[in-house]
Amino acid sequence: MRAFNWVVAGAVAVALAGCGADEISSAGSAGNVTITNPPATNPTPAPDPDPQGVEPANGCPTIADPAGLRDDGTITGPTGTYRVCALPNRLNVSVTLNRVPGLLYALDGRVDVGVDRGAAPTADAPVVLTIQPGVVVFAKTGVSWLAVNRGNRIQAAGTATQPIVFTSRDNVLGLTNDDAQGQWGGVVLLGRAPITDCTVAPAATPGTVNCERQTEGSVDPAYYGGATPNDNSGTIRYVQIRYSGYVLSGNSELQSLTLGGAGSGTTIEYFQSHNSSDDGFENFGGTAPMRRVVVTGADDDGLDLDVGYKGTIQYVIAVQKTSGAADSMIELDSANALEDQTPRTHLKLANFTVVHRNPASGNNAAMLFRGKADATLVNGVVTSPMACLRLNGSNILTADAATEKAGPPLFQSVVMQCAAAPFVGSGGVTAQQVADTFSAGTSVSAAFTATLTNTFVNGASEAAAVAADPKLVDAAFDTTNYVGAVKDANDTWYAGWTCNSVIANFGSTSTACTSLPSLAQ
Repeated sequence: MRAFNWVVAGAVAVALAGCGADEISSAGSAGNVTITNPPATNPTPAPDPDPQGVEPANGCPTIADPAGLRDDGTITGPTGTYRVCALPNRLNVSVTLNRVPGLLYALDGRVDVGVDRGAAPTADAPVVLTIQPGVVVFAKTGVSWLAVNRGNRIQAAGTATQPIVFTSRDNVLGLTNDDAQGQWGGVVLLGRAPITDCTVAPAATPGTVNCERQTEGSVDPAYYGGATPNDNSGTIRYVQIRYSGYVLSGNSELQSLTLGGAGSGTTIEYFQSHNSSDDGFENFGGTAPMRRVVVTGADDDGLDLDVGYKGTIQYVIAVQKTSGAADSMIELDSANALEDQTPRTHLKLANFTVVHRNPASGNNAAMLFRGKADATLVNGVVTSPMACLRLNGSNILTADAATEKAGPPLFQSVVMQCAAAPFVGSGGVTAQQVADTFSAGTSVSAAFTATLTNTFVNGASEAAAVAADPKLVDAAFDTTNYVGAVKDANDTWYAGWTCNSVIANFGSTSTACTSLPSLAQ
Protein backbone atom coordinates (compact mmCIF):
# COMPACT_ATOMS: atom_id res chain seq x y z
CA MET A 1 0.00 0.00 0.00
CA ARG A 2 1.32 3.39 -0.90
CA ALA A 3 0.71 6.78 0.71
CA PHE A 4 -1.83 8.88 -1.15
CA ASN A 5 -2.21 12.62 -1.67
CA TRP A 6 -4.45 14.85 -3.73
CA VAL A 7 -3.42 17.71 -5.94
CA VAL A 8 -6.04 20.29 -6.63
CA ALA A 9 -6.19 23.48 -8.68
CA GLY A 10 -3.05 22.80 -10.63
CA ALA A 11 -0.36 24.26 -8.44
CA VAL A 12 -1.59 23.16 -5.03
CA ALA A 13 -0.37 19.75 -3.89
CA VAL A 14 -2.06 18.63 -0.73
CA ALA A 15 -2.13 15.55 1.47
CA LEU A 16 -5.14 13.82 2.91
CA ALA A 17 -3.68 13.71 6.40
CA GLY A 18 -3.89 10.39 8.15
CA CYS A 19 -2.71 9.09 11.43
CA GLY A 20 -0.55 6.42 9.91
CA ALA A 21 -3.08 4.91 7.53
CA ASP A 22 -2.50 5.06 3.80
CA GLU A 23 -4.17 7.97 2.08
CA ILE A 24 -6.30 8.71 -0.91
CA SER A 25 -4.31 10.36 -3.65
CA SER A 26 -5.53 12.34 -6.54
CA ALA A 27 -4.04 13.76 -9.59
CA GLY A 28 -5.64 17.13 -9.08
CA SER A 29 -6.84 19.79 -11.41
CA ALA A 30 -5.24 21.54 -14.30
CA GLY A 31 -6.93 24.81 -13.38
CA ASN A 32 -10.12 26.56 -14.37
CA VAL A 33 -11.63 25.70 -17.72
CA THR A 34 -12.27 28.61 -20.05
CA ILE A 35 -15.15 27.86 -22.37
CA THR A 36 -14.15 29.33 -25.71
CA ASN A 37 -16.82 27.80 -27.90
CA PRO A 38 -20.53 27.56 -27.06
CA PRO A 39 -21.93 24.04 -27.33
CA ALA A 40 -23.72 23.18 -30.51
CA THR A 41 -27.45 22.56 -30.23
CA ASN A 42 -28.85 19.26 -31.46
CA PRO A 43 -25.70 18.16 -33.29
CA THR A 44 -26.03 15.80 -36.19
CA PRO A 45 -24.34 12.50 -35.39
CA ALA A 46 -21.68 11.38 -37.80
CA PRO A 47 -22.66 8.64 -40.21
CA ASP A 48 -21.57 5.08 -39.56
CA PRO A 49 -17.81 4.79 -39.94
CA ASP A 50 -16.48 4.02 -43.37
CA PRO A 51 -13.62 1.56 -43.91
CA GLN A 52 -11.15 4.40 -43.38
CA GLY A 53 -12.22 4.87 -39.76
CA VAL A 54 -14.53 6.89 -37.55
CA GLU A 55 -15.85 10.24 -38.75
CA PRO A 56 -16.37 12.95 -36.11
CA ALA A 57 -19.75 14.08 -34.90
CA ASN A 58 -20.60 17.57 -36.15
CA GLY A 59 -20.70 19.16 -32.69
CA CYS A 60 -21.25 18.68 -28.97
CA PRO A 61 -24.69 17.92 -27.55
CA THR A 62 -26.45 20.25 -25.14
CA ILE A 63 -26.38 19.19 -21.49
CA ALA A 64 -28.47 20.51 -18.60
CA ASP A 65 -25.59 22.22 -16.82
CA PRO A 66 -25.45 25.91 -17.81
CA ALA A 67 -21.70 25.71 -18.38
CA GLY A 68 -22.30 23.22 -21.16
CA LEU A 69 -19.79 21.10 -22.97
CA ARG A 70 -16.79 22.76 -24.57
CA ASP A 71 -16.17 21.80 -28.17
CA ASP A 72 -12.44 21.08 -28.28
CA GLY A 73 -12.35 20.18 -31.94
CA THR A 74 -11.27 16.72 -32.97
CA ILE A 75 -8.74 14.06 -32.05
CA THR A 76 -7.44 11.41 -34.43
CA GLY A 77 -6.14 7.96 -33.64
CA PRO A 78 -5.90 4.54 -35.29
CA THR A 79 -9.66 4.00 -35.17
CA GLY A 80 -10.56 7.35 -36.73
CA THR A 81 -11.33 10.95 -35.87
CA TYR A 82 -13.63 11.98 -33.04
CA ARG A 83 -15.33 15.16 -31.85
CA VAL A 84 -14.01 16.06 -28.37
CA CYS A 85 -16.55 17.47 -25.91
CA ALA A 86 -14.95 18.57 -22.64
CA LEU A 87 -16.93 18.60 -19.39
CA PRO A 88 -16.93 21.72 -17.22
CA ASN A 89 -14.79 21.69 -14.08
CA ARG A 90 -17.90 21.25 -11.94
CA LEU A 91 -21.33 19.88 -12.70
CA ASN A 92 -23.88 21.87 -10.68
CA VAL A 93 -26.98 20.13 -11.99
CA SER A 94 -27.67 16.57 -13.07
CA VAL A 95 -26.54 15.78 -16.61
CA THR A 96 -26.57 12.82 -18.97
CA LEU A 97 -23.78 11.90 -21.35
CA ASN A 98 -25.39 10.15 -24.30
CA ARG A 99 -23.50 7.97 -26.72
CA VAL A 100 -23.07 9.77 -30.03
CA PRO A 101 -21.16 8.04 -32.84
CA GLY A 102 -17.87 9.77 -33.50
CA LEU A 103 -17.87 11.66 -30.16
CA LEU A 104 -15.73 11.34 -27.04
CA TYR A 105 -16.24 13.15 -23.73
CA ALA A 106 -13.17 14.60 -22.05
CA LEU A 107 -11.96 15.46 -18.55
CA ASP A 108 -9.71 18.52 -18.63
CA GLY A 109 -8.23 18.61 -15.13
CA ARG A 110 -10.34 17.86 -12.05
CA VAL A 111 -14.05 17.46 -12.76
CA ASP A 112 -16.39 17.56 -9.75
CA VAL A 113 -19.87 16.11 -9.61
CA GLY A 114 -21.67 18.59 -7.36
CA VAL A 115 -20.20 20.14 -4.24
CA ASP A 116 -19.56 18.45 -0.91
CA ARG A 117 -22.93 18.32 0.89
CA GLY A 118 -21.53 17.41 4.28
CA ALA A 119 -21.26 14.32 6.42
CA ALA A 120 -24.95 14.22 7.43
CA PRO A 121 -27.74 13.44 4.95
CA THR A 122 -29.68 16.45 3.69
CA ALA A 123 -32.94 17.00 1.85
CA ASP A 124 -31.09 18.41 -1.15
CA ALA A 125 -31.43 16.46 -4.37
CA PRO A 126 -28.09 15.01 -5.46
CA VAL A 127 -26.30 16.10 -8.59
CA VAL A 128 -26.19 12.95 -10.71
CA LEU A 129 -23.80 12.32 -13.58
CA THR A 130 -25.48 9.72 -15.80
CA ILE A 131 -23.33 8.02 -18.42
CA GLN A 132 -25.06 5.94 -21.06
CA PRO A 133 -23.81 2.54 -22.30
CA GLY A 134 -21.01 2.67 -24.83
CA VAL A 135 -19.73 6.12 -23.84
CA VAL A 136 -15.98 6.72 -23.77
CA VAL A 137 -14.59 9.40 -21.43
CA PHE A 138 -10.91 10.25 -21.75
CA ALA A 139 -8.52 12.43 -19.78
CA LYS A 140 -7.07 15.29 -21.81
CA THR A 141 -4.19 15.70 -19.38
CA GLY A 142 -2.24 13.49 -17.02
CA VAL A 143 -3.66 15.38 -14.02
CA SER A 144 -7.31 14.85 -14.96
CA TRP A 145 -9.66 12.97 -12.64
CA LEU A 146 -13.33 12.66 -11.73
CA ALA A 147 -14.52 13.39 -8.16
CA VAL A 148 -18.07 12.45 -7.15
CA ASN A 149 -18.56 14.51 -3.99
CA ARG A 150 -20.54 13.48 -0.89
CA GLY A 151 -24.28 13.66 -1.37
CA ASN A 152 -23.99 13.32 -5.16
CA ARG A 153 -23.89 10.32 -7.46
CA ILE A 154 -22.59 8.76 -10.62
CA GLN A 155 -24.83 6.48 -12.67
CA ALA A 156 -22.37 4.82 -15.03
CA ALA A 157 -24.34 1.77 -16.08
CA GLY A 158 -23.06 0.11 -19.22
CA THR A 159 -24.10 -3.28 -20.51
CA ALA A 160 -22.31 -6.53 -21.24
CA THR A 161 -22.05 -5.54 -24.92
CA GLN A 162 -21.73 -1.78 -24.41
CA PRO A 163 -19.30 -1.11 -21.57
CA ILE A 164 -18.43 2.41 -20.45
CA VAL A 165 -14.71 3.20 -20.76
CA PHE A 166 -12.67 5.76 -18.82
CA THR A 167 -9.23 6.05 -20.36
CA SER A 168 -6.29 8.25 -21.29
CA ARG A 169 -5.54 10.56 -24.22
CA ASP A 170 -2.70 8.27 -25.27
CA ASN A 171 -5.16 5.38 -25.54
CA VAL A 172 -7.26 7.42 -27.97
CA LEU A 173 -4.15 8.33 -29.97
CA GLY A 174 -3.04 4.71 -30.17
CA LEU A 175 0.10 5.32 -28.11
CA THR A 176 -0.56 2.82 -25.31
CA ASN A 177 0.94 -0.63 -25.08
CA ASP A 178 0.71 -3.46 -22.59
CA ASP A 179 3.12 -1.68 -20.24
CA ALA A 180 1.36 1.71 -20.28
CA GLN A 181 0.09 3.08 -16.96
CA GLY A 182 -0.22 6.24 -14.88
CA GLN A 183 -1.52 8.44 -17.70
CA TRP A 184 -4.27 10.22 -15.74
CA GLY A 185 -5.88 10.25 -12.32
CA GLY A 186 -8.94 8.02 -12.02
CA VAL A 187 -12.46 7.97 -10.58
CA VAL A 188 -13.11 8.85 -6.92
CA LEU A 189 -16.41 8.25 -5.10
CA LEU A 190 -16.73 10.16 -1.81
CA GLY A 191 -19.45 9.06 0.59
CA ARG A 192 -20.92 9.38 4.09
CA ALA A 193 -20.39 5.86 5.41
CA PRO A 194 -18.35 5.34 8.62
CA ILE A 195 -14.55 5.56 8.60
CA THR A 196 -11.68 5.69 11.08
CA ASP A 197 -8.53 7.81 11.31
CA CYS A 198 -10.39 11.13 11.45
CA THR A 199 -8.40 14.09 10.11
CA VAL A 200 -10.86 17.00 9.95
CA ALA A 201 -11.36 16.75 13.71
CA PRO A 202 -8.77 14.27 15.03
CA ALA A 203 -10.50 14.12 18.42
CA ALA A 204 -13.80 13.02 16.83
CA THR A 205 -15.19 9.58 17.61
CA PRO A 206 -14.41 7.26 14.70
CA GLY A 207 -17.42 6.03 12.79
CA THR A 208 -19.57 9.03 13.73
CA VAL A 209 -20.80 11.96 11.69
CA ASN A 210 -17.93 14.02 13.07
CA CYS A 211 -15.26 11.66 11.76
CA GLU A 212 -14.20 12.85 8.35
CA ARG A 213 -11.10 12.89 6.22
CA GLN A 214 -10.20 15.79 4.02
CA THR A 215 -7.79 17.17 1.52
CA GLU A 216 -5.82 19.65 3.60
CA GLY A 217 -4.65 22.92 2.10
CA SER A 218 -6.77 22.61 -1.01
CA VAL A 219 -8.80 25.51 -2.31
CA ASP A 220 -11.43 22.91 -3.11
CA PRO A 221 -11.08 20.08 -0.57
CA ALA A 222 -12.67 16.70 -1.06
CA TYR A 223 -14.16 15.20 2.10
CA TYR A 224 -15.46 11.76 2.92
CA GLY A 225 -16.89 9.97 5.95
CA GLY A 226 -19.99 10.18 8.11
CA ALA A 227 -22.40 7.89 9.93
CA THR A 228 -24.63 6.60 7.12
CA PRO A 229 -23.67 2.98 6.40
CA ASN A 230 -26.21 2.69 3.56
CA ASP A 231 -25.10 5.88 1.81
CA ASN A 232 -25.40 5.79 -1.98
CA SER A 233 -22.67 7.21 -4.21
CA GLY A 234 -24.27 5.75 -7.34
CA THR A 235 -23.52 2.92 -9.75
CA ILE A 236 -20.45 1.61 -11.53
CA ARG A 237 -21.60 -1.29 -13.73
CA TYR A 238 -19.95 -2.71 -16.84
CA VAL A 239 -17.20 -0.11 -16.62
CA GLN A 240 -13.51 -0.19 -17.55
CA ILE A 241 -10.97 2.23 -16.09
CA ARG A 242 -7.71 2.05 -18.05
CA TYR A 243 -4.14 3.39 -17.63
CA SER A 244 -4.83 5.48 -14.52
CA GLY A 245 -2.81 6.34 -11.42
CA TYR A 246 -1.05 9.61 -12.15
CA VAL A 247 2.21 9.82 -10.17
CA LEU A 248 2.34 12.93 -8.00
CA SER A 249 5.70 12.29 -6.35
CA GLY A 250 7.52 9.40 -4.73
CA ASN A 251 4.83 7.06 -3.44
CA SER A 252 1.92 9.38 -4.06
CA GLU A 253 -0.57 8.52 -6.78
CA LEU A 254 -4.19 7.67 -7.45
CA GLN A 255 -5.55 4.22 -8.26
CA SER A 256 -8.16 3.70 -10.97
CA LEU A 257 -11.13 3.53 -8.59
CA THR A 258 -11.03 5.04 -5.11
CA LEU A 259 -13.94 4.57 -2.72
CA GLY A 260 -13.78 6.98 0.23
CA GLY A 261 -16.54 6.25 2.73
CA ALA A 262 -18.80 4.81 0.04
CA GLY A 263 -21.88 3.20 1.58
CA SER A 264 -23.75 -0.04 0.97
CA GLY A 265 -26.27 1.77 -1.24
CA THR A 266 -23.49 2.11 -3.81
CA THR A 267 -23.40 -0.47 -6.62
CA ILE A 268 -20.02 -1.63 -7.92
CA GLU A 269 -20.25 -4.63 -10.24
CA TYR A 270 -18.79 -5.76 -13.53
CA PHE A 271 -15.87 -3.40 -13.11
CA GLN A 272 -12.41 -3.74 -14.64
CA SER A 273 -9.30 -1.87 -13.57
CA HIS A 274 -6.57 -2.17 -16.20
CA ASN A 275 -2.94 -1.09 -15.77
CA SER A 276 -3.32 1.24 -12.83
CA SER A 277 0.08 2.55 -11.76
CA ASP A 278 -1.08 2.01 -8.19
CA ASP A 279 -3.79 -0.31 -6.82
CA GLY A 280 -6.54 -1.82 -8.90
CA PHE A 281 -8.93 -0.24 -6.43
CA GLU A 282 -8.76 0.97 -2.85
CA ASN A 283 -11.56 1.20 -0.30
CA PHE A 284 -10.98 3.77 2.42
CA GLY A 285 -13.58 2.78 5.00
CA GLY A 286 -17.24 2.56 4.13
CA THR A 287 -19.41 -0.44 3.44
CA ALA A 288 -19.74 -0.62 -0.35
CA PRO A 289 -20.21 -4.19 -1.65
CA MET A 290 -18.43 -5.18 -4.84
CA ARG A 291 -19.28 -7.98 -7.28
CA ARG A 292 -17.74 -9.30 -10.50
CA VAL A 293 -14.47 -7.39 -10.38
CA VAL A 294 -11.51 -7.79 -12.75
CA VAL A 295 -8.08 -6.31 -11.96
CA THR A 296 -5.37 -6.63 -14.59
CA GLY A 297 -1.88 -5.17 -14.46
CA ALA A 298 -2.02 -3.13 -11.24
CA ASP A 299 1.47 -1.86 -10.48
CA ASP A 300 0.98 -1.93 -6.72
CA ASP A 301 -1.72 -4.05 -5.07
CA GLY A 302 -4.72 -5.58 -6.79
CA LEU A 303 -7.13 -4.99 -3.88
CA ASP A 304 -6.33 -2.54 -1.08
CA LEU A 305 -8.62 -1.99 1.92
CA ASP A 306 -8.25 0.09 5.08
CA VAL A 307 -9.60 2.89 7.34
CA GLY A 308 -12.42 0.71 8.66
CA TYR A 309 -13.78 -0.86 5.48
CA LYS A 310 -16.50 -3.40 6.29
CA GLY A 311 -17.97 -4.83 3.11
CA THR A 312 -18.39 -7.97 1.05
CA ILE A 313 -16.57 -8.62 -2.23
CA GLN A 314 -17.45 -11.62 -4.39
CA TYR A 315 -16.21 -12.94 -7.74
CA VAL A 316 -12.79 -11.38 -8.28
CA ILE A 317 -10.27 -12.11 -11.03
CA ALA A 318 -6.95 -10.41 -10.33
CA VAL A 319 -3.93 -11.02 -12.55
CA GLN A 320 -0.65 -9.27 -11.96
CA LYS A 321 2.20 -8.18 -14.22
CA THR A 322 5.38 -10.20 -14.22
CA SER A 323 7.64 -7.21 -13.61
CA GLY A 324 7.77 -3.61 -12.43
CA ALA A 325 6.69 -2.55 -8.97
CA ALA A 326 3.69 -4.89 -8.95
CA ASP A 327 3.17 -5.86 -5.32
CA SER A 328 0.63 -7.99 -3.45
CA MET A 329 -2.67 -9.07 -4.91
CA ILE A 330 -4.42 -8.23 -1.62
CA GLU A 331 -3.20 -5.72 0.95
CA LEU A 332 -5.33 -5.26 4.02
CA ASP A 333 -5.14 -2.22 6.29
CA SER A 334 -2.13 -0.25 7.54
CA ALA A 335 -0.21 -0.50 10.77
CA ASN A 336 -0.58 2.74 12.72
CA ALA A 337 -1.17 4.17 16.18
CA LEU A 338 -4.98 4.10 15.74
CA GLU A 339 -5.42 0.35 15.31
CA ASP A 340 -7.97 0.07 18.12
CA GLN A 341 -10.43 2.41 16.41
CA THR A 342 -13.74 1.09 15.15
CA PRO A 343 -15.29 0.32 12.77
CA ARG A 344 -12.60 -2.30 12.40
CA THR A 345 -11.55 -3.15 8.88
CA HIS A 346 -13.02 -6.55 8.06
CA LEU A 347 -12.62 -7.85 4.54
CA LYS A 348 -15.10 -10.55 3.57
CA LEU A 349 -14.00 -11.98 0.23
CA ALA A 350 -15.57 -14.91 -1.61
CA ASN A 351 -14.93 -16.68 -4.93
CA PHE A 352 -11.67 -15.12 -5.93
CA THR A 353 -8.84 -16.16 -8.23
CA VAL A 354 -5.64 -14.18 -7.81
CA VAL A 355 -2.63 -14.82 -10.00
CA HIS A 356 0.48 -13.28 -8.43
CA ARG A 357 3.31 -13.20 -10.96
CA ASN A 358 6.01 -10.81 -9.76
CA PRO A 359 8.85 -12.68 -8.00
CA ALA A 360 10.22 -9.35 -6.75
CA SER A 361 7.10 -8.18 -4.92
CA GLY A 362 8.04 -5.72 -2.19
CA ASN A 363 5.51 -7.17 0.26
CA ASN A 364 7.14 -10.61 -0.09
CA ALA A 365 3.79 -12.36 -0.46
CA ALA A 366 0.69 -12.52 -2.63
CA MET A 367 -1.45 -11.42 0.33
CA LEU A 368 -0.43 -9.09 3.17
CA PHE A 369 -2.75 -8.63 6.17
CA ARG A 370 -1.73 -6.26 8.96
CA GLY A 371 -2.81 -3.47 11.28
CA LYS A 372 -5.15 -5.51 13.49
CA ALA A 373 -7.51 -5.99 10.56
CA ASP A 374 -9.98 -8.85 10.33
CA ALA A 375 -10.40 -11.02 7.25
CA THR A 376 -12.63 -13.88 6.18
CA LEU A 377 -11.76 -15.50 2.86
CA VAL A 378 -13.97 -18.16 1.30
CA ASN A 379 -13.63 -20.22 -1.90
CA GLY A 380 -10.34 -18.83 -3.16
CA VAL A 381 -7.60 -19.88 -5.57
CA VAL A 382 -4.17 -18.25 -5.17
CA THR A 383 -1.04 -18.82 -7.26
CA SER A 384 2.26 -17.12 -6.50
CA PRO A 385 5.98 -17.48 -7.33
CA MET A 386 6.76 -16.48 -3.74
CA ALA A 387 4.97 -16.85 -0.42
CA CYS A 388 1.20 -16.73 -0.58
CA LEU A 389 0.39 -15.22 2.82
CA ARG A 390 2.13 -12.76 5.13
CA LEU A 391 0.74 -11.62 8.47
CA ASN A 392 2.28 -8.55 10.08
CA GLY A 393 1.82 -7.56 13.72
CA SER A 394 0.98 -9.96 16.54
CA ASN A 395 -2.25 -8.09 17.27
CA ILE A 396 -3.75 -9.44 14.04
CA LEU A 397 -3.98 -12.81 15.83
CA THR A 398 -5.94 -11.48 18.80
CA ALA A 399 -9.65 -11.32 19.58
CA ASP A 400 -11.21 -8.37 21.41
CA ALA A 401 -14.96 -7.85 21.47
CA ALA A 402 -14.57 -4.33 22.86
CA THR A 403 -12.84 -3.21 19.68
CA GLU A 404 -14.72 -5.54 17.31
CA LYS A 405 -11.62 -7.67 16.76
CA ALA A 406 -12.97 -11.03 15.63
CA GLY A 407 -9.72 -12.95 15.89
CA PRO A 408 -7.10 -14.29 13.49
CA PRO A 409 -7.89 -14.23 9.75
CA LEU A 410 -10.22 -17.05 8.78
CA PHE A 411 -9.83 -19.16 5.64
CA GLN A 412 -12.46 -21.55 4.29
CA SER A 413 -11.94 -23.56 1.11
CA VAL A 414 -8.89 -21.57 0.00
CA VAL A 415 -6.31 -23.44 -2.07
CA MET A 416 -2.87 -22.00 -2.83
CA GLN A 417 0.05 -22.87 -5.10
CA CYS A 418 3.02 -21.06 -3.58
CA ALA A 419 6.79 -21.07 -3.35
CA ALA A 420 8.56 -23.64 -1.18
CA ALA A 421 7.97 -21.41 1.85
CA PRO A 422 4.30 -20.39 1.51
CA PHE A 423 4.06 -18.34 4.71
CA VAL A 424 5.84 -15.24 6.00
CA GLY A 425 5.53 -13.65 9.42
CA SER A 426 6.69 -10.20 10.53
CA GLY A 427 6.11 -7.66 13.27
CA GLY A 428 6.12 -10.28 16.01
CA VAL A 429 4.42 -13.05 14.02
CA THR A 430 6.40 -16.14 13.04
CA ALA A 431 6.04 -18.03 9.79
CA GLN A 432 4.79 -21.01 11.82
CA GLN A 433 2.04 -18.90 13.37
CA VAL A 434 0.96 -17.82 9.90
CA ALA A 435 0.93 -21.46 8.80
CA ASP A 436 -1.09 -22.45 11.87
CA THR A 437 -3.59 -19.63 11.27
CA PHE A 438 -4.16 -20.72 7.68
CA SER A 439 -4.33 -24.42 8.57
CA ALA A 440 -6.96 -23.72 11.24
CA GLY A 441 -9.41 -23.10 8.41
CA THR A 442 -11.56 -25.73 6.75
CA SER A 443 -10.76 -27.44 3.44
CA VAL A 444 -7.60 -25.39 2.88
CA SER A 445 -4.34 -26.30 1.16
CA ALA A 446 -1.03 -24.49 0.70
CA ALA A 447 0.37 -27.37 -1.36
CA PHE A 448 -2.14 -27.17 -4.18
CA THR A 449 -1.28 -27.78 -7.83
CA ALA A 450 -3.32 -25.37 -9.91
CA THR A 451 -4.80 -26.45 -13.25
CA LEU A 452 -6.24 -23.10 -14.24
CA THR A 453 -6.91 -22.70 -17.95
CA ASN A 454 -6.78 -19.39 -19.80
CA THR A 455 -5.00 -17.99 -16.72
CA PHE A 456 -8.07 -17.81 -14.44
CA VAL A 457 -10.66 -20.48 -15.41
CA ASN A 458 -11.01 -23.47 -13.10
CA GLY A 459 -9.58 -26.77 -14.29
CA ALA A 460 -9.77 -30.29 -12.90
CA SER A 461 -7.96 -29.63 -9.63
CA GLU A 462 -10.06 -26.57 -8.84
CA ALA A 463 -13.26 -28.45 -9.69
CA ALA A 464 -12.25 -31.18 -7.24
CA ALA A 465 -11.61 -28.75 -4.38
CA VAL A 466 -14.19 -28.73 -1.61
CA ALA A 467 -16.19 -25.48 -1.60
CA ALA A 468 -17.95 -23.73 1.27
CA ASP A 469 -21.20 -21.76 1.24
CA PRO A 470 -20.29 -18.06 1.42
CA LYS A 471 -23.78 -17.19 2.56
CA LEU A 472 -23.01 -18.83 5.89
CA VAL A 473 -20.29 -16.20 6.33
CA ASP A 474 -22.46 -13.26 5.31
CA ALA A 475 -26.04 -13.23 4.02
CA ALA A 476 -25.01 -10.68 1.37
CA PHE A 477 -22.99 -13.34 -0.45
CA ASP A 478 -24.36 -15.64 -3.14
CA THR A 479 -24.31 -19.35 -2.41
CA THR A 480 -21.73 -21.08 -4.64
CA ASN A 481 -20.46 -24.64 -4.90
CA TYR A 482 -16.99 -24.01 -6.31
CA VAL A 483 -13.74 -22.33 -5.38
CA GLY A 484 -12.33 -19.49 -7.46
CA ALA A 485 -13.95 -16.73 -9.48
CA VAL A 486 -14.81 -18.74 -12.60
CA LYS A 487 -16.45 -22.12 -12.16
CA ASP A 488 -15.56 -23.61 -15.56
CA ALA A 489 -15.36 -22.85 -19.27
CA ASN A 490 -19.13 -22.33 -19.42
CA ASP A 491 -18.96 -19.56 -16.81
CA THR A 492 -18.23 -16.43 -18.86
CA TRP A 493 -19.41 -13.54 -16.67
CA TYR A 494 -16.16 -11.70 -17.52
CA ALA A 495 -16.53 -11.81 -21.31
CA GLY A 496 -17.39 -8.97 -23.68
CA TRP A 497 -17.36 -5.99 -21.34
CA THR A 498 -13.66 -6.37 -20.41
CA CYS A 499 -10.57 -5.60 -22.50
CA ASN A 500 -7.75 -7.96 -23.52
CA SER A 501 -4.01 -7.60 -23.01
CA VAL A 502 -0.95 -9.83 -22.64
CA ILE A 503 -1.78 -9.95 -18.93
CA ALA A 504 -5.12 -11.70 -19.45
CA ASN A 505 -7.34 -12.54 -22.40
CA PHE A 506 -11.08 -12.58 -21.81
CA GLY A 507 -12.08 -14.02 -25.17
CA SER A 508 -13.04 -12.95 -28.65
CA THR A 509 -15.99 -10.84 -27.54
CA SER A 510 -13.68 -8.55 -25.55
CA THR A 511 -11.62 -6.00 -27.49
CA ALA A 512 -8.01 -4.94 -27.01
CA CYS A 513 -7.20 -2.61 -24.12
CA THR A 514 -4.82 -0.71 -26.41
CA SER A 515 -7.69 0.27 -28.74
CA LEU A 516 -11.01 2.03 -28.31
CA PRO A 517 -13.97 -0.36 -28.37
CA SER A 518 -15.93 -0.55 -31.60
CA LEU A 519 -18.93 1.14 -29.99
CA ALA A 520 -16.91 4.33 -29.73
CA GLN A 521 -16.84 4.27 -33.50
